[in-house]
Amino acid sequence: MAGRRPAFPRLCSSVALLVVAISCLVPSSEAYDPLDPNGNITIKWDVMQWTADGYVAVVSLYNYQQYRHIQAPGWKLGWVWAKKEIIWSMSGGQATEQGDCSKFKSNIPHCCKKDPEIVDLLPGTPYNMQIANCCKGGVLSAWAQDPENAVASFQVSVGQAGTTNKTVRVPKNFTLKAPGPGYTCGPAKLVKPTKFLSQDGRRATQAHMTWNVTCTYSQFVAQRSPTCCVSLSSFYNDTIVNCPTCSCGCQTNSTAPGSCVEGNSPYLASVVTDPHKNNLAPLVQCTSHMCPIRIHWHVKVNYKEYWRVKITVTNFNYRMNYSQWNLVAQHPNFDNLTTIFSFNYKSLNPYGQINDTAMLWGIKYYNDLLMTAGPDGNVQSELLFRKDASTFTFQKGWAFPRRVYFNGDNCVMPPPDSYPWLPNASPRLAASLLFSFVSICAVLAILLIHV
Repeated sequence: MAGRRPAFPRLCSSVALLVVAISCLVPSSEAYDPLDPNGNITIKWDVMQWTADGYVAVVSLYNYQQYRHIQAPGWKLGWVWAKKEIIWSMSGGQATEQGDCSKFKSNIPHCCKKDPEIVDLLPGTPYNMQIANCCKGGVLSAWAQDPENAVASFQVSVGQAGTTNKTVRVPKNFTLKAPGPGYTCGPAKLVKPTKFLSQDGRRATQAHMTWNVTCTYSQFVAQRSPTCCVSLSSFYNDTIVNCPTCSCGCQTNSTAPGSCVEGNSPYLASVVTDPHKNNLAPLVQCTSHMCPIRIHWHVKVNYKEYWRVKITVTNFNYRMNYSQWNLVAQHPNFDNLTTIFSFNYKSLNPYGQINDTAMLWGIKYYNDLLMTAGPDGNVQSELLFRKDASTFTFQKGWAFPRRVYFNGDNCVMPPPDSYPWLPNASPRLAASLLFSFVSICAVLAILLIHV
């Protein structure tokens, strides 16, 4: 009919709107982190010498992420060989499976799999099996926290490969588990051969070939649910704003027994040590938020020129100690942080000159290990800020953090309208006070007239 819009364009418009709506609901899987825009793990593969049927290479993992580390049980690095390569021997690491090496009669290779997976050796490995930067059990520190231990290396002797720069083929489909999913690795890229300086710095040697692989992390790829949440309180308001309900999941013990456990349960010990359970899967205490980690930010004291905050990190996970944990918080007053007690501190400047992001972590041998859920499963510190008269206020939740990360994962924040506000910040209370003031003035005026 004339005057009516065709059905097809309207259908296309509806589909487009539906796609946009769905994309808004689905969390982003991109690996870009605004607080660590250049963070990644770079795998460097240096071919150091040729052998009769291949080469010897040193493979290094550099954790260039400012605040995301890899904790026990450590990293696993995998790839797919481009041809029919094998691994004759290794130092500083080992393949998790040997594969089918039945065609070799005498000299048996270390690994014959097309897609080997390599893990780090444990501390205490004999010296003749070690190389530099190996044998940490797969643990990699964050670059800002401990750059000396943010590197891991192993040596691999590859056979049935090329013996020149033109015949060697770069492996494909690199994967990195830390220890579970979360990292996505790009293709290997040939780069300029790495140069190595002698100890006296007077001579430089170089690798025969070098290729790099860049792996980036995405919390969405790692797991769909968050791992931490934030609660808030203040001295000027009795309200304690808890973590949002179901921040990391909801209690489903009625339909899925074992999703959480009560802290006073007589069966707690048997559940935690159950050998049939995946030890990497968190077993959390039953709470309204169901998060393994809760960060509590308490505005504690207001001085004339300073104000003080107390931060408490609580572990609700019965299956994991968090070693080398770290916390990142974003607040505009970090540019005037005066003193921090019992935590290490480093300023992160993801936006150049704006100093509003702080990285906090425990002091070695004191509180760098966050114990499992229970009486000892928390660490805490206090921060003293100097007031900036041009920006400081307790109104409208200004004293609370804008964003909080724990071990690199973004924590769930309460909605801004639930933050503890100043009592006199309420419009209803202000109107009530104004009415009382006007009433008192009117009474005084009437009394003065009749005097």
